[in-house]
Amino acid sequence: MVNDPNRPLQGKVALVTGAGAVITELNDHITDEDAKNASQKKYKSMDSLQATDIAAAILYACTQPQRVSVNEILVRPTDQTQP
Repeated sequence: MVNDPNRPLQGKVALVTGAGAVITELNDHITDEDAKNASQKKYKSMDSLQATDIAAAILYACTQPQRVSVNEILVRPTDQTQP
């Protein structure tokens, strides 16, 4: 089983969960104007994460010594008040 907690890990496994507000091209693909405006307003109201912030978290997990198991990483902007 993939999620068996008793199975020893054969390599690095990390899950970046709940990444907060990350600036991406997503807004370019929102067709509903109200939803698009709300999304843009949310991202402008905080210091949103950059793609490089997520990449840094993944790099951290991947560069740990073999004895270290990074199972989950939660990354959010410091001023994001809700998930």
